[in-house]
Amino acid sequence: MKLTKKLHSCVRLEKDGRTLVIDPGTFSEPDAAAGADAILVTHEHPDHFNEERLRTGLDANPAAELWTLASVADQVSAAFPGRVHTVGEGDAFTAAGFEVQVHGQLHAVIHPDIPRITNVGYLVDGSVFHPGDALTVPGVPVDTLLLPVMAPWNKISEVIDYVREVAPRRSVDVHDALLTDLARPIYDRQIGELGGAEHVRLAPGDQA
Repeated sequence: MKLTKKLHSCVRLEKDGRTLVIDPGTFSEPDAAAGADAILVTHEHPDHFNEERLRTGLDANPAAELWTLASVADQVSAAFPGRVHTVGEGDAFTAAGFEVQVHGQLHAVIHPDIPRITNVGYLVDGSVFHPGDALTVPGVPVDTLLLPVMAPWNKISEVIDYVREVAPRRSVDVHDALLTDLARPIYDRQIGELGGAEHVRLAPGDQA
């Protein structure tokens, strides 16, 4: 399986000639979902869910399908009948040949005064885990953790402890559009030295 980093929290996974895209949001490239056979969305926040980017992928490939939670599915299912699937914690499904397990229920706390929304994470082929906007521990072995390194809802000590708890072979940065180049070496050093796993930072378009 080939992983390609896109902007912010979006990634593309390719296997056996098929492509799965996770979280093509407003901060990702306009064509982030183009060529996708399957699309997964973790939650409704615009940096993870952008209807225009979804349509780019779903319109380009009439066989492409979307798996997401109810808050997103309710917004797009009417436009793509039979192609939008609602999922929640504990579900498992096959999307374009990829085996996917769903973990988690709620978005991380941004502030006690801000109501929490739903959020799910996806474990793909028992290997790559994208938690969305939460520090969900799937409770099963993970090879590659897509690590939300910088967000209004986290701090670096929590990110480091999250890597330690999941204990992947490697962590790959996502949710990084707000992280300045000035701060990146600090995050790289501290996560790499303290997380207990190989730490990988990819530029948009890089593959791993």
